[in-house]
Amino acid sequence: MMKNSRLTLLLSSILVFSTLIACSGSKELLPPGDRTLEYLQSLDEETLRTMDSDADSLKDYSEMYEHDTNPLDVDTDDDGLTDGDEVIKYGTDPNDANGDADGDGLTDADEINSYNTDPKNPDSDGDGISDGDEINKYKTDPNDANGDADGDGVSDVDEIMTHGTDPNNPDSDGDGFTDGQELEMGTNPTNGSDPVYIDASAFETVNFAFDKSNLSDDAAAKLADNVEMLENAPAFRVQVNAYTDHVGGDQYNLRLSLRRAKAVVDFYTSNGISADRIESQGLGKAPVECSESEKEGNGGCEKNRRAESKPLSTLKYAPKN
Repeated sequence: MMKNSRLTLLLSSILVFSTLIACSGSKELLPPGDRTLEYLQSLDEETLRTMDSDADSLKDYSEMYEHDTNPLDVDTDDDGLTDGDEVIKYGTDPNDANGDADGDGLTDADEINSYNTDPKNPDSDGDGISDGDEINKYKTDPNDANGDADGDGVSDVDEIMTHGTDPNNPDSDGDGFTDGQELEMGTNPTNGSDPVYIDASAFETVNFAFDKSNLSDDAAAKLADNVEMLENAPAFRVQVNAYTDHVGGDQYNLRLSLRRAKAVVDFYTSNGISADRIESQGLGKAPVECSESEKEGNGGCEKNRRAESKPLSTLKYAPKN
């Protein structure tokens, strides 16, 4: 009888111990919304390595003891990137909202969320300009090494690194030629006076006395102004067109117009303008005859007794106003 009692007591003890072990091992975990740091700290490593309380793709143990992030907060530093993405995907610091892993002047969060640049590469497009400078200083595309922000035919990187022009202004010097046009023509895109451009109406027209081809002092002064413009604009030539009034025969007036054209050409060449920069023609009677009132007025049709000088550009492009 005593032997049976002992066996019964031993079996009871084993049952109690087994029950305690079973109860301990099958203890249910609190749902994520009810967990606290203190609660997580009370759990063993094996359990923590199976849990991801904030569903950020980092296990609770890793957050608590390896990355020092909050296992109950999907974005510990509130930078818009999950802790898991920062650690696993981007290799950035999940505890620093203002972190700048590549030191390019842009926060990691801004590189990823706003600019689609590489937070671990200071020059995402490899064009020699840092992402920070492209965004903050030059306002260019940090993801396009061949970008042309202003559409002037010159890449942003060439404008910044080679030519010193403004990548956001197609005409850096404001002279009416695009930077691309100037580089193509061999002129300076940062100098508003290069190339010197002569407007179509810039040259002075000179007039002659009746039946005369010699230049008056007034005409010489006007042509001297034309010479100065030509000297300062080596890309320009000049076209001289001479006319007469409608008095007299056509052939006589044609010869007179030729003499007038020659008088102007001679003035240009004697004042330093090369002959190969000059074209001339005598065109006889002016296209439009004077009115009767003009014939009777002072000088009588002087406006038709004239020689016009027209600038001829050798430049490939004309400026846009």
